[in-house]
Amino acid sequence: MSEMTCRDAVIRALTEEMERDESVILLGEDVAAAGGVFKATAGLLERFGPDRVRDTPISEAAIIGAGIGAALTGMRPVVELMFADFAAVALDQIVNEAAKLRYMSGGRLKVPMVIRAAQGAGGGFAAQHSQCVETLFMHYAGLKVAAPGTPADVLGLLKTAIRDDNPVIFLEHKMLYNLKGDVPDGEHLVPFGKARIAREGRDVTIVASQKMLGPASEAAERLDAEGISCEIIDPRTFAPLDFETIGRSLEKTGRLVTVEEAVRPCGWGAEIVSRLCEEGFWWLDAPVRRVTMGESIIPFSQSLEDALMPGVDEMIAAVHALA
Repeated sequence: MSEMTCRDAVIRALTEEMERDESVILLGEDVAAAGGVFKATAGLLERFGPDRVRDTPISEAAIIGAGIGAALTGMRPVVELMFADFAAVALDQIVNEAAKLRYMSGGRLKVPMVIRAAQGAGGGFAAQHSQCVETLFMHYAGLKVAAPGTPADVLGLLKTAIRDDNPVIFLEHKMLYNLKGDVPDGEHLVPFGKARIAREGRDVTIVASQKMLGPASEAAERLDAEGISCEIIDPRTFAPLDFETIGRSLEKTGRLVTVEEAVRPCGWGAEIVSRLCEEGFWWLDAPVRRVTMGESIIPFSQSLEDALMPGVDEMIAAVHALA
């Protein structure tokens, strides 16, 4: 095992896959000479050269369009959108072209493209640069969606994404780039559709992702001192979403809390609750609680941003309401 940051895990995954397969290329704003705005592609230009690591114009439509074209002609492009919010600029190409071309061609075409994007709040990036977008892309058939929360999962899921023959939305939380953790040495792949049990527990199931895993773990520690044992599930991927692991946990605990760094309406927590009510209603010993952002546009002010985000106290209060 080696300790590294999420940023280093991105670089390692890209390096290993580009060395393994010459069809893997990297495109995006400032990914080459600058090494990425978050330095998550540092050193790749020097290692693989400008034919495989290319800076693009400031045009999300051009970046996604170039990626789709490259994928259709046999390459495996990894395209970077500097901020996940900007995926909206190229939404038509992502959801109506990349996601559907394989189906519409009867399987004759494939789009093995990874769209990397930094998402999430916490750095004072304000309204247009701070949103989490996994729920948006869950809605569109033909896309896979990954949202890793640890360096090991960044490495393993990104390598899996690059090898997939379908378009993958790969979301990296910008406030986790400096997070350190143990990563296996050698080949490391993490399958899509397999959630991670981040903490074992018996009384309440908490489902949380990316940056929310930290506050959820702190809440679980404090609740443990009260005699309330929480199990934390990290979905890791949202399309496919591992209902089986979440369901097994709920069957054991009888109580469920979902924690989302996003506004409440139509969030991924609502999808989990709906599915479990259909398939596991009799496992529930109490109503489900959803902890989300306040229903507001994310402000620039750090104090206001902090107040808007789900926190430890909100998670503890949700568990107290159930247990």
